[in-house]
Amino acid sequence: MGIYTLQIIKTVILIVVFFSAKFFTKRLIKKVGLRFNYQVGRIRITNKIANALLGILLLVFLMLIWGIKQSDLVVFLSTTLTILGVAFFAQWSLISNITSTLIIFFNHPIRIGDSLTIMEKDYEIEGVLNDIGIFFITIKTKDNKKITMPSNTFLQKMIKKEGGV
Repeated sequence: MGIYTLQIIKTVILIVVFFSAKFFTKRLIKKVGLRFNYQVGRIRITNKIANALLGILLLVFLMLIWGIKQSDLVVFLSTTLTILGVAFFAQWSLISNITSTLIIFFNHPIRIGDSLTIMEKDYEIEGVLNDIGIFFITIKTKDNKKITMPSNTFLQKMIKKEGGV
């Protein structure tokens, strides 16, 4: 027998158990939903949640079968959840502005000193990109006024670069 034969057999058994549990869970949820007259959409959402939980259990057991240490698993999961939490929170925080500033500075076609037009639904802002700060973009208009805009807002606007593409 090969070195991984036992793990392969356990993995196949676990996958069979997973699909069996998924099948019986779906039938059980449907039966209970029909008995208590739940809406079809509610039954479908409950099935999705149950499938997600079963999938997480499958992954955990597969990791245990293949010898991944629990401490490594905890570090991986906590790191992944932290990154996801920061990513979701960053949309509404200052981190979003910092990230947007980096994107604008390194990857946006507009550079400091370029003439631009920010096309809004109701009005347009014309001027020259004066400064890219950590949190704000400064635009100097034709009548010598300075407009500051959060970096993440600037990144979401449709911008026309004057005098080129």
